[in-house]
Amino acid sequence: MTGCCRDGDDPVIRLLLAEDQVMMREALATLLSMEDDLQVVAQVSSGADVLTAALESRPEVALLDIEMPGGDGLAAAAALRRELPAVKVVILTAFGRPGFLRRAMDAGASGYLLKDRPAGELASAIRRTLGGHTVVDPELALAALTAGENPLTPREMDVLTAARAEATVADIARALHLSTGTVKNYLSVAIGKLGARNRADAVRIARDRGWLDLPTVRRHPRD
Repeated sequence: MTGCCRDGDDPVIRLLLAEDQVMMREALATLLSMEDDLQVVAQVSSGADVLTAALESRPEVALLDIEMPGGDGLAAAAALRRELPAVKVVILTAFGRPGFLRRAMDAGASGYLLKDRPAGELASAIRRTLGGHTVVDPELALAALTAGENPLTPREMDVLTAARAEATVADIARALHLSTGTVKNYLSVAIGKLGARNRADAVRIARDRGWLDLPTVRRHPRD
């Protein structure tokens, strides 16, 4: 299924908001609705609900948080690109990490802005993405260029992700169905690639650069 096209006679830009924190989502909806050419047509609190809501409301731009229960914003962006490719995606997040920016662009996002930006700047970014531009926080874009490509293999990232909870090597081996020797080898290689002092430092570096998958978010429903 493909996305809908904007009616040239209708100046209003239809928006979908995905943010699990109710107060922030409602405040954002209120601020954006004050713009004459912006209309919030759908709001969801879970990444898993983004595609369904988009299919029903047919937005032109989707504003997605990264960290949400039921599926993160990066997965939701990829789903929108597959099912509704005409919908522009803007990631709006507190995660100022270069790796997340790269992953967002790979998932089909047209914009990546931090939540502390002024509402007027966000409204301008929405209009620009609909006009075919890519809008990225300039400081984050520079950081992404400086950080370079992720040197870790998918398996090395799996091992570091499993190591974040201070698990033992045996715990990681059981979780990933690997031998303890193999886990030690992956950890050693990852530490070397990242120039880290130890396992904990390697996890920190990879996390700060946005190369590790987001942890599963478990929050009580707020709606």
